[in-house]
Amino acid sequence: MKKTYYGWWVTAAAFVTFGLSVGWPYYNISFFYDYFAKPVEQGGFGWSRADITFGFPLAAVLTIWAGPLLVPRFSPRKLIVVGTGLTCLAFLAFGNMGGNIWIYWGIWVLYTVGYILSGPIPHQIIISQWFRRMRGRAMGVLYVGVGLIGFLGSFLVKPLTETFDYHNALMIMGVTVLLAWPLALLVHRDRPAEKNLFPDGAATPPPEISIQSYSFRFLLNRWAFWLLLAGSACSIGSIGAVNFHMKFVFLDQMQLGPQDPQFQGLLNSTWRAASMIILASSIAGRLAIGLLFDKLNKKLVMVVAYFLSALTIPILLTVEPPTTPWVFSLLFGFAMGADYMLIPLMAAELFGVNSLARCMAIILPVNTITQTWFPYLVSVVREQSGSYWLPMGVMVFGVALMSGVCIALLPRRPVPEQVQPAKA
Repeated sequence: MKKTYYGWWVTAAAFVTFGLSVGWPYYNISFFYDYFAKPVEQGGFGWSRADITFGFPLAAVLTIWAGPLLVPRFSPRKLIVVGTGLTCLAFLAFGNMGGNIWIYWGIWVLYTVGYILSGPIPHQIIISQWFRRMRGRAMGVLYVGVGLIGFLGSFLVKPLTETFDYHNALMIMGVTVLLAWPLALLVHRDRPAEKNLFPDGAATPPPEISIQSYSFRFLLNRWAFWLLLAGSACSIGSIGAVNFHMKFVFLDQMQLGPQDPQFQGLLNSTWRAASMIILASSIAGRLAIGLLFDKLNKKLVMVVAYFLSALTIPILLTVEPPTTPWVFSLLFGFAMGADYMLIPLMAAELFGVNSLARCMAIILPVNTITQTWFPYLVSVVREQSGSYWLPMGVMVFGVALMSGVCIALLPRRPVPEQVQPAKA
């Protein structure tokens, strides 16, 4: 008698827990940056853009050990529970902090550990273990959760802030992250074997299950790994620069002056519209690219997605708020949705699902560094130049193009199975 396949229940649970752990907090924290920058007499802290964006990159460096040391050693679903708990504590602290910039930076360390433990890596591992033939489609569904819950968050964050003030809005965000706990504890399963099943509900296990996990040393001795690492770091760095600076770019390009009484409301509305369009478009990107990844040349799909992401950056600099930036938001959202999910898919394709935890334990912390330090570098150059044309139009655009070049140089086939990996 054929057993009921549990993989899609796991995917549904991951859809929600991934959205709560990443989509809700990560995509909406930048909404509060201009509030932090306001003068003290207007309820802010008077911090510069560079100070505000420095917290995440500093935390990324201080927590780079967390991925390699913790992720391969513990159950993915337990990591989700611990990580979302840390994220909740971080947002409660954001809502209660004063004007001490060092405390603000310290809270980012707490948030970043939570992000590493509960964010992409454990969810990618769970989905990759449960699927083989349909891995691209399942990963696409997983990442729709990030886009959809991030989209709903972008819709809610403005009225939450205007109703309860931004301090309470931050704390509400933190508490709601804990809704991931029941699903992580009761529904998630790390691998099909826990239900006496095989990936995709197959009657027999796929060959990749029996392939030994590659060691860190083996991975670091392969050019394919370094190309994937460099390409993903460049892509995620450029996307991070856009996500973290989009509201500041709109601020610089607003057609109204700050003295206009409608200025803040129109700025918030423009950011919310753009963010919602981006996250809605990312849903289409994730589903479409996930399907194409299963059916077409995997490297070609990834290269096209990365170059599309690069081409959206010059479009951002033509936006004139309060006009809704439809073209930029639709194209950037589609490309962004594809970029994030393609990294674990390509890692599993090249090195096997059993090595995915070690691959991503290196790739995600490095990506987090570029995702955070690059926006900080953009902040510094913007303050020196007085415009976003140099940091965004030249630096970010160039790095985004480099990501596509790196992926184009990847080998067309997986690392040969006959090469015996070193023991972990």
